Amino acid sequence: MTTTDAPKGAFHVSVQPSGRSFDTLPDESVLSAAIRQGVGLPYGCKDGVCGSCKCKLLSGQVHMDNYQEKALSAAEQASGIILTCRAQPESDLVLESRQVTEVGALPIKKMPVRVTSLTRKSDDVMLMQLQLPANDSFAYRAGQYVEFILRDGLRRSYSMANAATGNTLELHIRHLPGGVFTDQVFGSMKERDILRIEGPFGSFYLREDSSKPIILLASGTGFAPVKALLEHMQQKAITRPTTLYWGGRRPSDLYQQDWIKAQLPAMPHLRYVPVVSDALAQDHWSGRTGFVHRAVLQDFADLSGHQVYACGAPIVIDSARADFTALVKLPPDEFFADAFTSAADRE
Repeated sequence: MTTTDAPKGAFHVSVQPSGRSFDTLPDESVLSAAIRQGVGLPYGCKDGVCGSCKCKLLSGQVHMDNYQEKALSAAEQASGIILTCRAQPESDLVLESRQVTEVGALPIKKMPVRVTSLTRKSDDVMLMQLQLPANDSFAYRAGQYVEFILRDGLRRSYSMANAATGNTLELHIRHLPGGVFTDQVFGSMKERDILRIEGPFGSFYLREDSSKPIILLASGTGFAPVKALLEHMQQKAITRPTTLYWGGRRPSDLYQQDWIKAQLPAMPHLRYVPVVSDALAQDHWSGRTGFVHRAVLQDFADLSGHQVYACGAPIVIDSARADFTALVKLPPDEFFADAFTSAADRE
């Protein structure tokens, strides 16, 4: 691996053990080239922040810059790990990524959408319903996300909270005061407004070729793509034993508990564990307390035969990945994550 400033050209990239391959354009990142050609490398923020796109560089040289150390440590880089979202090839490459399969990515599209409803689910969470164009199709995997294209080229990413049926999208928007987009959602935005989106993006989706029991781990609005996974499992009659852990600071952060409880009778294979870290006396909370990923550790001494799908704040994802693999034997290749990063996270 090198960090020279040599010109970046067009190179060939192959991915093991799947055998998938693709070519890069000059000055194009490995991840951008993979997305463009339908090769499903794992990724999340595409900004060098979350670390979801880590791959092992088996051979070749890349140039990387503008990423955060929390996404890729010096020790990981020294061991040959790269962030494909920041890596530009300086030679042909061979990568190792066991998340890549023969299944190609879905077409990425730009399209207008109409706001059909805005429903407050808590003081700082809005449930947004969007209507897709009637004359266009938009296919996505439950768990993926779209980007809103804002003025001045700004973009904001949100996961679909519903499985891909019909012509509507459901999103869960948390208000970040001062946020270019969320101030609009919680202020001036109204029904029938037209927005522009692009997608689908992301490699957070259910691996249906496995029969392993599932741990779903969500913090805050990280519940959105997890809800989409649950809807998908219902539609496909997937009955793998599943435990959902949803964590928040206060009980009000678990803003769709009624929806979960309504699904339980029809999903006997699903167990739900809500976890609150900072309950106050007036909350009258009698459930589990503490950090949500630690509740999993309390319940499971051995995750060697499980898959984990985790979504939420980067600190939750990072802690879960580290502790599950180190303490309870979860295979690293069975941890699938989508870390929610804000504009502030990228600074």
